[in-house]
Amino acid sequence: MNFANMHPYLYYATRYPFSRGQVSNNRICYASSLYLISEGKGMLRTCGQSYETTMGSLVYMPAGQLHHWVADAGDPMVHVCCYFDWSFFDRQDYFNHPSHICFDEATLVPGLIGPAFPYEIPVHLKVDKPKLWIDHFEKFYTDNRFTDEKTYMRSLKIQSSFQAFIEFFLTFALKEEHIPNPRMSKMIERLDFDLLQGAVQPLGAYYNDLGISRGYFFDLFKQATGISPAQYVIQFRINRSKEDLRLTDLSITEIADKHGFSSLHYFSKLFRKLTGLSPREYREENRKGR
Repeated sequence: MNFANMHPYLYYATRYPFSRGQVSNNRICYASSLYLISEGKGMLRTCGQSYETTMGSLVYMPAGQLHHWVADAGDPMVHVCCYFDWSFFDRQDYFNHPSHICFDEATLVPGLIGPAFPYEIPVHLKVDKPKLWIDHFEKFYTDNRFTDEKTYMRSLKIQSSFQAFIEFFLTFALKEEHIPNPRMSKMIERLDFDLLQGAVQPLGAYYNDLGISRGYFFDLFKQATGISPAQYVIQFRINRSKEDLRLTDLSITEIADKHGFSSLHYFSKLFRKLTGLSPREYREENRKGR
């Protein structure tokens, strides 16, 4: 999956209380869904497995997966839930509401099932602080209707809150090998800011602030970015120099100096190593179509 195309989009979020012993069988949601059990208890059945759901249970249901809910006869569960796609999927020509649930597998339209997430997310998790999760959900409660010119501004705010929640959820749900260490993500944001400001600190300043060793810092950095800190800084500066080569009339010497390279020779050597072209060749090739 191309992660650049992944922009989780919320269609519907609400609080849904079950009645005593209520059954909701043969559900297939066209979109992905998340359910937090905020009160009571019940049972989830999916893919041949059963999960007891109690307060603090967090359930992730991939789009297109058959599942069944059964509420407890004495203490029925309450769902705080949302329906979304990992990238926007327009079903307006097919359904009256953006979040549509099929209750008859024979009528399911496979081509309308939303995209899958590229890594496995557990179906059932348990959260320690349900109130914290409920607070997140309440920020993006929204009706199950399509966005129009009257609701667009409110939708922007809701989608923003939902994006923050999805980051929170994935950090909680995914295994460490699939996501960078949260502290490292914050540190990379700081490094990017310092690079933009032309005020990069010695690497020791970054790993000392994290309270970790130099070696562990390098390991975490490579896990998060795929390259070493030094390569990251060089790649950042080369990419910025590409913009100037394409879009300005600055001389190559001026561009090398602007982006912190110690000499024109060093800049040209690194540029060719990373792009396969000299700065002059890159400029000529990318200005032909202008």
